[in-house]
Amino acid sequence: MKASTTLDSNLQKVLVDLIELHVQGKQAHWSVVGKNFRDLHLQLDEIIDSAREFSDEIAERMRALHGMPDGRSETVTAATTLAKYPGDEVDTAEVVDLITARLEAVVATMRGVHDEIDEEDPTSADILHGIIAKLEQYAWMVNAENQKPRKRASHK
Repeated sequence: MKASTTLDSNLQKVLVDLIELHVQGKQAHWSVVGKNFRDLHLQLDEIIDSAREFSDEIAERMRALHGMPDGRSETVTAATTLAKYPGDEVDTAEVVDLITARLEAVVATMRGVHDEIDEEDPTSADILHGIIAKLEQYAWMVNAENQKPRKRASHK
């Protein structure tokens, strides 16, 4: 199968956001400070490794469909939907919010192109399903760091 221009373009959108997630995750990993530093530092490593693996999986799928992935820094910077990451030290609580937002942004990109990808190539859509599930799990787990327990309803 040879990818259409639309399929190739949609996979490219996913690719640049995954690459940017990897890069911003490294910046967060290097710049995080504060309470629960070590746990968040290690959790970021897991997210970074997954983002790198996912970007490689998408790029290799593009090649299998005779597309040409473009992961050059200027391409990623110009095309990513992720907001710019701060350059200074960042408190753990803020890193949690920043990384959660970025995980959710990548998922939004993937969900935004999913139906067109699925229509042309269900195999590529299946790859997206696995990545979405993992990124949503990471978003939940990272975000839980800043959450407070809900009040329980009293039963009388």
